[in-house]
Amino acid sequence: MNVGNAEKTYRFFQAFYLFAFFGFGSLFPLLSVYLENEKHLNNTQIGMIVAAIPLVTIFLQPVWGMLSDFTRKPRQLLLIAGVMAGIMSLLYTWLDGFLLLFLGIIGIALFQSAIVPLSDSLSLHFVQQFDKEYGNIRLWGALGFALAVFVVGNITDMTGSLTWIFYAFSLGMILSVFALTSFPKRGQSVQIDFRQGFKTLMKEKTFLIFLCSNFLIFGPVLANNYYFGKFILAVGGTLSGVGIAFLLAAGSEAPFMKLSQKIINRLDVIPVMLLCAFISFARWLFYFFDPNVTLVYATTIAQGISVGLYIPAALLFVRQTAPKEVQATAVGIYSAVGNGMGNAFFTFIAGILLDVLNVFWMYAFFSCMTLLGMALILVVRKEAMKQSSIRNTSYEGV
Repeated sequence: MNVGNAEKTYRFFQAFYLFAFFGFGSLFPLLSVYLENEKHLNNTQIGMIVAAIPLVTIFLQPVWGMLSDFTRKPRQLLLIAGVMAGIMSLLYTWLDGFLLLFLGIIGIALFQSAIVPLSDSLSLHFVQQFDKEYGNIRLWGALGFALAVFVVGNITDMTGSLTWIFYAFSLGMILSVFALTSFPKRGQSVQIDFRQGFKTLMKEKTFLIFLCSNFLIFGPVLANNYYFGKFILAVGGTLSGVGIAFLLAAGSEAPFMKLSQKIINRLDVIPVMLLCAFISFARWLFYFFDPNVTLVYATTIAQGISVGLYIPAALLFVRQTAPKEVQATAVGIYSAVGNGMGNAFFTFIAGILLDVLNVFWMYAFFSCMTLLGMALILVVRKEAMKQSSIRNTSYEGV
């Protein structure tokens, strides 16, 4: 691939993230509101349905990854996943009753779960090959997500129907498929067996502690995406206000993602992750005290730092910590633990807390767990320094 073609592919990667995350932003922030207002489910049932999405992700992402490794045709797999996710979301609007709605969301998640890992794998390989920055691709996802919640929030408010979230999700999936035309046709060849790679990583103490901290820090961030709309309504906002809040929150991620590499180079990876975790902790704790809705809108900008910097920093830490021959496996496990297990756990527990207590106690729980995650980052830092000292001593001995 020459320089001109590489630049064209770079733009198509950005377009794909814009449209794919437009779909995500249309559906996930308002899904819990849809299930409550239009399907009349209780919060525990809602928690089970929305938690099914990351749970499916845990089990299906490795399967999509193995299919990609075996066929070396990730572009075709993304095409299938995008089209089928769009079709399944349209069918979902016809379903009623907890069981059918639960099975329907599993159908959507079955294909939606392929989109992020396959596109991330392709984009990370591309930026390494052509000396580009992943943050400059991923920020278009943040922009798409922000734009979707703002536009769809206003449409649902004006029409009085939340069914639009599924139509917009389907539109985003179909548009993202058109951006695949300039993606690399084939994926990387498999470098190491997944089972062997997993065994190797389970011996890496620093990596394991980081996984625990990521579970506690990023799990609440992802669960918040499902319930933040309910929180806005609880403090006096409207569906249009939900759109504005997500526009500010997700939109603020983009500039920080663009600056992420410079900030990481200046501060180093672990201090950046610690800063992001502290900002998330402060935000969740503030929400516990039932703040004025105007102040809530103002604090959403904090997500730019807590997410826009955390995602690139965490990915870079995984690549730095994991042995070179198992880095792809490490990224997959990192994604499964944070985006899958953490997301599912905190989404489900949040649904129970909403039924038993209220949305403010949900954020109290989030703040406590994030604080514990911060403590584990300090342990990660100590372990990393210890390993660095051992390596330096070994070099001096040689």
